[in-house]
Amino acid sequence: MAKEDIIIMKQKELKRLHIIRKILEKTIKQVKAADLLGLSGRQIRRVVVRVKEEGNKGIIHKSRGQPSNRKLPDALKNKVIKLCQTKYKGFGPTLANEKLFEIDNIKVGNQTLRNWLMQAGSWGANHRRRKYRRWRERKHYFGEMIQVDGSHHDWFEGRGPKCVLMGYIDDATSIRFARFYTHEGTMPAFDSLKRYIKRYGLPRSLYLDRHTTYKSNGKLTIEDELNNREKLSQLERAAKEMEIEIIHANLPQAKGRVERSFRTYQDRLIKEMRLKGISNIKEANRFLAYFLPGHNKRFSIKPVKENNLHRHLSEDINLDTILCIKQKRTLRNDFTIAYKKRFYQVLDKDIGKIIEVQERINGSLHIFYREKRLRYKPIIIRQKQDKPKLKLKKIVRPSLEHPWKKASYDRMILEKAHLKTKEASEEPALVEA
Repeated sequence: MAKEDIIIMKQKELKRLHIIRKILEKTIKQVKAADLLGLSGRQIRRVVVRVKEEGNKGIIHKSRGQPSNRKLPDALKNKVIKLCQTKYKGFGPTLANEKLFEIDNIKVGNQTLRNWLMQAGSWGANHRRRKYRRWRERKHYFGEMIQVDGSHHDWFEGRGPKCVLMGYIDDATSIRFARFYTHEGTMPAFDSLKRYIKRYGLPRSLYLDRHTTYKSNGKLTIEDELNNREKLSQLERAAKEMEIEIIHANLPQAKGRVERSFRTYQDRLIKEMRLKGISNIKEANRFLAYFLPGHNKRFSIKPVKENNLHRHLSEDINLDTILCIKQKRTLRNDFTIAYKKRFYQVLDKDIGKIIEVQERINGSLHIFYREKRLRYKPIIIRQKQDKPKLKLKKIVRPSLEHPWKKASYDRMILEKAHLKTKEASEEPALVEA
């Protein structure tokens, strides 16, 4: 009976249920909830009624696992794409759709045709002109948007090595969170985000710049281009799994609050650490746990709406399996894989070719096939031994009396003798002249 009460939900549904519960508790209005979830007011009211009547399972869509009733046949889709690639080659989706209806008597939606052509690689998204930028109002709720960035600076003023401060600041309240690391990279971003989530919960969105840690600059594969998919960084992939929206800023001025917070840190925090004689990252992180609560109490402000949009972690979510570097590897015929110039022997059998390697924050390595964790052991490669020097082959030259050379040698003697005889006969003639 206990198993019948278990409800399996996706991260998107858990996020939606979190907001709907806020409506039932009368801490969020339906208009704001519709804006946060990207739904219409009518749909919000419908979902609220269902959750009231059915409980938490009412958030699950009734059509899950069912094919769409409005799906068009694949044969029609293939025919339309073929016509657009041959007969209507170079036509835009809107014009091609008009001609399909007028000439071929085929009627589909403009957006449907556009999506089909983009999937087939026959059409690309049109980028609109950049909008005029103006001052942006603060978000209304704590946890609605968190600005994140890293600051490279001589934080210890020569007493220790240079390092990076990963800073977080809430857009609505200016509540800060920070931690020192040796560099700005994927693992520091994962570690700092994990500590932030454990302290405050899952934020609704993160506002980041276009550093390679946060925004992937890798080239798209042919498959990605055909499916109109973006190349995700490891952080973007992890945020997508946790239903956290990622927003990238084009200019540093766009995330001015976190940039200005670093100026505060470079003034106040540096002086505080100078007084304490702090000279390494471990001591600095210990000091931040004491420094930030007082700093937030003094400089944070009240949000426009008294509510917290941070979501609490579910018990079945393991952050270590999400906030890690995940890469696909192909299993060789001898059940070995290569990762970061090292080889590993997989000990489990009866698995597929494509496996996933997870590099955790603590440096440990885990190998999975689908959801099954595989046993493995590292392979120690012996150093290459110095090859023995090759002995030069002795060249045997035959003597002049050898039959191979005797004929040529005799010819050379006769030519020399003839030359001397010729020179001797010409010398008296030259004297007489």
